[in-house]
Formats: sequence, C-alpha cells, structure tokens
Amino acid sequence: MNASFPGYRGTDDYVVSDDLRNVVDVAVALSRPLLVKGEPGTGKTLLAVSIARALGLRLIIWNIKSTTKAQEGLYVYDTVQRLYDSQFGDRDVSDIKQYIKLGKLGEAFISDAPVVLLIDEIDKADIEFPNDLLWELDAMSFYIPETRETIEAKHRPIVIITSNAEKELPDAFLRRCVFHYIEFPGPEMMATIVRVHFPDLEENLLQEALKAFYWLRELPGLQKKPSTSELLDWVQALVIGGLRPERITAEMPFLGVLLKKNQDFPVVERYRNTAGRVSQLRR
Repeated sequence: MNASFPGYRGTDDYVVSDDLRNVVDVAVALSRPLLVKGEPGTGKTLLAVSIARALGLRLIIWNIKSTTKAQEGLYVYDTVQRLYDSQFGDRDVSDIKQYIKLGKLGEAFISDAPVVLLIDEIDKADIEFPNDLLWELDAMSFYIPETRETIEAKHRPIVIITSNAEKELPDAFLRRCVFHYIEFPGPEMMATIVRVHFPDLEENLLQEALKAFYWLRELPGLQKKPSTSELLDWVQALVIGGLRPERITAEMPFLGVLLKKNQDFPVVERYRNTAGRVSQLRR
C-alpha cells in the first residue's frame, strides 16, 4: 500500500463493508480507477464523498449526461466568446489560452494537492465515451492543440467511476479498472445504516419498518423499488408522525415517501388485499 495513503475505513455517516474497504485500497495501490456498479440507492455516489471526507481531500464531481463528450472533461475552447470579442470586445483575441477552460478531469490534473475525482453514471453517455478517456486515465495527461500545451497531473487523483449498469461498458475500458459491485444491503446491514442516521430510534419501530420495506421491494411488478434514501426518509416520516410500530405493517403509512411511480401504488394495494398482504409478512 502506498505509504502516503492511510487506507480507507469509511466515515461516521457511511457504513462500508470489508470488501468495499479493501477494494478501495487496492484501486489506490494499483493506481487504477475504481468502477462501482449497483442498483440506484446503494451508495455509489456517496462512496466518493465518503472517501474524500475520510482522507481530507477535495472532491471533484463530473456528472455525466447522455450528451456528455469526453472532450468536455479535458477542456473546452470557447470559440463563440473569442468571435464575439474579435467583433465587439477590446481583448487580445490572439491569446487563445484565455478562451480555454479546463474540464473536471483537467481540474483534477492541475490541482496542487491530491483530489478524489468522481465520474458519476458513466453509462449514461455514448458507448464511445469510456474509450475516449482511456489514454488520459492511463497517461494522466492530455494535449491541448490550440495552445500546444500538455496538461500533466501534478498528483494522480483517486478516480471513482459509477455505473447503474444501464448499458455494457467496453472491454478495453473495463480492463483498466478495478471493479466492485455493491449489493443492496440486507436487513442486518440496513439496520446498521439506519441506526447511523437515527441512533435513538426505537428498536421495534426499526424492525417493523425494515420488515415492511423489504416486503415492498420483493413485490413482483414494482417499477421502481424503494432504495436506502427512501427508507431513511420514510423512517424520519414515521418518527415525525408518531406512528406506533404495530401500525406500520398493518397500514403502510406515507407510501408516497417510498414509491415514486404512479403505477406502483395499485400494485402495493393489490398485494395488501391478497394472501401476500403486509399483515402476513414472514417473521
């Protein structure tokens, strides 16, 4: 392990498994990007936040959209502003460097101190996007032809890449990453997560809320399963509402906190009124 890297052990507000702790350390030791997959709500994005906080490093976030191009992460040449200045401004437009703006990857490279770079939801972009970043992530440098300047990383950033597995990523890209799939937390791990956020929560309320939550996630036909963030919001709503534990599985109150799709409400009601109703949850 790199002597300058103390090792990642999680943070007070982010519960991490031994496997995930170890894979973070391995990715840093190998100087490889860490590609994290998992369904929405498993804490992929918050992992980068936690790593940055635990190590006292600045976090740079590059949110990927369907229209995002790899070039944007390196730099952008503002030709429109240069044209405007040449016609109406009083600036020296021959100095092209003033029209070059570094992207998130460029920011990470020129930082005077190590940073954590989060490339969030890489699978939203075009299939060629990951391959377009291969050289820069390997070499930790890129060339700006407009200024004939090479940007080299002062410090190798800790690169965390998240994916919701909406599309397959190229094999060449995968070979250059350390990979980890975050499984959705089981009841025991989820109880630990909830207690971190609600340390004074009544135990019976916690267990009844978890029972109802996992029953809901197992319903066939549900378009969007509730995730950890929805559960935490729901627990807070239950506490604010003063709900007694025995009412939770019987009534499933505040469903709008857990469900986000109109089509899912009838699914829940149907199963509540059949042999699979909440009152018959496995204990």
